[in-house]
Amino acid sequence: MNSIEELQSKINNAKSLDFGTIITETIEMFKQVWTKGLLVVLLIAISAVCISVLFTVIGLVPKTDASIFTDGITWKTFTSFYSLNAIYSIPQTIIVSALTLAFVGAFYRICYQMVTEKNEEDDYFYFFKNGYFTKVLMLAIIYTAIATVAQLLFFIPYIYAFVPLSYFAVVLADNPQLSEMDIVKVSFALGNKKWLISFGTMFIAGILGMLGVIACFIGVFVTISIVYLPAFLIYKEVVGFDNVSEIDQIGME
Repeated sequence: MNSIEELQSKINNAKSLDFGTIITETIEMFKQVWTKGLLVVLLIAISAVCISVLFTVIGLVPKTDASIFTDGITWKTFTSFYSLNAIYSIPQTIIVSALTLAFVGAFYRICYQMVTEKNEEDDYFYFFKNGYFTKVLMLAIIYTAIATVAQLLFFIPYIYAFVPLSYFAVVLADNPQLSEMDIVKVSFALGNKKWLISFGTMFIAGILGMLGVIACFIGVFVTISIVYLPAFLIYKEVVGFDNVSEIDQIGME
């Protein structure tokens, strides 16, 4: 297991990564894990719908101000609606973020087992057990706080924050022993160090993931899990896995 000092040292001394190589590896890995990714996406989607319905039933959803449509959209009405929506969505966002982090973290563990050739049973509910969900919930609160502040500051800050936030699940999956704040620190260290290639590869993966829309829209559930893979592969190249030898890692490149 890596300590936070070891992780930060690896990140600070990380080699340059090739954009084309990460994209190629993303596509190749997706071919191997798309069925597992499909199940994760379905679990997240079903959970999000259930949470949305529950919050709607109990009346804890943002109220749309009808004046934004009757009086026309102005900068004032837009910013008011945008800000109120971000604030009133916080409770729902925390729960959905916690479920998403748990499921995506489990997906990364499955990818890790595949890369390291470990013969372990796929466990999509790993982070709901063994006392991990408390940590996941705290990470979701931190995630939501950062995302909400970034949203209130509008577009550019949110785009910046999106990259480090995307590493929460993969850092958690490989280092569940770290505290919540240490996971946040490592995620931001890696996100800042490799921000440009992270954003670029995630953006391209997002376009590839949306190609499923061509197959009567529902196909997007099959393809969208590719968006999770660039973060996993960049983490693998920068930090690596402790029980994978350097020779094995060279063979994976």
